[in-house]
Amino acid sequence: MDITKFALAFVFVPAVSFAADIDCMNIKNVPDGVLDLAYVIELGLCRNPETASAYYSYESARFNRNAGYASYLPSVDANASLGKNYQNRAWGDGQYNATISASYLIFDFGKRLSDLQQLYAVWRATGFDYDERVQNYVYGIIGAYYALLNADADVLSAKSALTVAQTAIDTARKKFKAGVVARSDVLKAETTLASRHLDLERAKNNREIANGTLLTKLSFPADQKITIADMSHDFGSVREAESLDKLMETARKKRPDLLKAMANQDAAWYRRNSAFLKNLPSISASGSISWNDDNANFFATGGNHINGSIGIRVSMPIFAGFANMYGIRSANSQYDVANENLRGINDSAVLDVFTAYQNYKTAQTVLEQTNTLLKSATESEKVTAGMYRVGRATMLDWQTAQSELVSAQKQNNAAKYDLFTKRAAVALAIGDIKSEIEKDK
Repeated sequence: MDITKFALAFVFVPAVSFAADIDCMNIKNVPDGVLDLAYVIELGLCRNPETASAYYSYESARFNRNAGYASYLPSVDANASLGKNYQNRAWGDGQYNATISASYLIFDFGKRLSDLQQLYAVWRATGFDYDERVQNYVYGIIGAYYALLNADADVLSAKSALTVAQTAIDTARKKFKAGVVARSDVLKAETTLASRHLDLERAKNNREIANGTLLTKLSFPADQKITIADMSHDFGSVREAESLDKLMETARKKRPDLLKAMANQDAAWYRRNSAFLKNLPSISASGSISWNDDNANFFATGGNHINGSIGIRVSMPIFAGFANMYGIRSANSQYDVANENLRGINDSAVLDVFTAYQNYKTAQTVLEQTNTLLKSATESEKVTAGMYRVGRATMLDWQTAQSELVSAQKQNNAAKYDLFTKRAAVALAIGDIKSEIEKDK
């Protein structure tokens, strides 16, 4: 089944890859070095308790499914007893008994098959639930990873802006000493420099928060440090060129909540069948052999101590206080609920894919626009700085150009990593988050 392959890909493979160098479950500190996205996700999946509990639920459902095969095998029981009767103020002889009995269901109009199919469908639904939790967790890791990269980029931009502001105040002081500009230019430059220092501290604080958020998702203390690799900015994969219809087709095949709803619908259908078949007769074969003795010489032998029986038994419920009738109606209602849930999830899936697709296309446009804005703002700041040095622009003009450059840098950083996040959202919406990880390796 596809979910099994997915489980192996996201749980067992990471455990094996980490076993060679670190014990990912028990390490207390973040591994040293620069960690890429795939490594961070593997580390998180190895340590995450939520996905681990979902996997154990999946295993529990698998064992319940295996237990369903028991109805196709004979059942054997053994009993033994010993005792004494007390009558007329006296104890009688000891009584000893041992029995072995066996029974085998021959025919039940398909009820045990329906029960087994129900357990199988529940197992599949639990597997898809595990798949969904893993994908949601991976998407959360991706979002936190890109948020930290964005925060790192904002810190670098703030440092760059601080350098420009320092250059401005140095220039203003030289020109003031030369008597070319008024004292107000120096004060304005000092104000801008103080503002850039404040921006840098805020950027560093945001980076610390982003760092702690990612570490918390990896089950590490938030006050540790993690170093991650930046992403390739080369877009234009096949997925990005796919049409909305193609993405929706993929979602119907891979989206785990949709597949889970289908499996739950199957389980409800078999549960309804079982409720109906419960009212039909069943045919079983049975046999037993017993040994008993009612005197002190319980080791005695003889035909009167051993007896047995074999036979065919037909049973059929006649009346159970209308419980069976209401059981059928309840199962029918549960099947209707499963159908409506499937219809609702299908509608949600269509909306999710459409929304993610539109957001991603918009993010692409925004990134292109912010690239243009950043290029223009950078050139404008350089030109204005040169003009100020030769006296053809005021400090206010330079301050304005610097502010526009800072704003353009922040918008470009946000747009760049928002595009990564929106691309991952498309992969999550169609249920193929694994391809997003492989794409960025």
